[in-house]
Amino acid sequence: MLPFNTSRPSSMTFLLLGIPGLEHLHVWVGIPFCSMYVVAVAGNVTILAVVRAERSLHEPMFLFLCMLSLTDLVLSTSTLPRMLCLFWFGAHEIAFDACLTQMFFIHSFTAMESGFFLAMAIDRYVAICDPLRHATVLTHTRIAKMGAAVVLRGVAFFSPHPILLRRLPYCRTRIIAHTYCEFMAVVKLACVDTGATKRYSLSVASVIGCCDGFFIAVSYVLILRAVFGLPSREASLKALGTCGSHVCVILVFYTTAVFTFLTHRFGHNVAPQIHIFIANMYLLVPPFLNPIVYGIRTKKIRDRVLSSLRVKVA
Repeated sequence: MLPFNTSRPSSMTFLLLGIPGLEHLHVWVGIPFCSMYVVAVAGNVTILAVVRAERSLHEPMFLFLCMLSLTDLVLSTSTLPRMLCLFWFGAHEIAFDACLTQMFFIHSFTAMESGFFLAMAIDRYVAICDPLRHATVLTHTRIAKMGAAVVLRGVAFFSPHPILLRRLPYCRTRIIAHTYCEFMAVVKLACVDTGATKRYSLSVASVIGCCDGFFIAVSYVLILRAVFGLPSREASLKALGTCGSHVCVILVFYTTAVFTFLTHRFGHNVAPQIHIFIANMYLLVPPFLNPIVYGIRTKKIRDRVLSSLRVKVA
């Protein structure tokens, strides 16, 4: 592959390879990915519409859920449509600026997703462990400030990524061995030492992930301790079922994220197709699962959706 012009990065194009070694299966791989995307979009849009229409759902839990749904919509839409074009139509080329834009949205909104998981864990902790003060602690003003802080954190920590990559010279190959523009996959194409740039990215990701994960774990440990102390066995089982489903979604998100992080740091012997497949799951599965776990399993949202369907059928 011929080297390309390093003096005008904005005019460059990269070539997304897809899943190495599985190119012949791209068409078939795209089918479940597309199905997950359709469910994610339909589910998250439904949650936003229901909460907006039903004033009784303007509570902290559902307001944070709306923030999570918006994040999921942006995260999945910034990756899936472009990925499906690659799988189904062989659209490998992506402009340099489009690549950097996609990268910014992926990494910043992934950080926001982690932050909203933490905010929802805090909400559940206050609701279960201190229910009498729930409404006074988590006021609408405080919820808005928490949401703004999560968004600003994601933007502030990951805005340097495209700026740093734009300043690097690229003179090796145009091929990105991935299904989307992931930071580490792009930075490998630079023809200078990028050690400091890689360390910055890994440090930011590890700090955000570790801090959020730690406080989420503490919140659910305290929640479980309070649940086991409930006098009613039925109430304990109901709370455990709700918390258990939430924890499963969070574990899927953080397990795939940790695997991706450790692969970049230590897993040089991990097969590329395994790494890329897990990286895709890291972006696709949470937006797909969140509407199911937080929406369908939530009685108020489920009842509102079913009542709307009954009215339309009638």
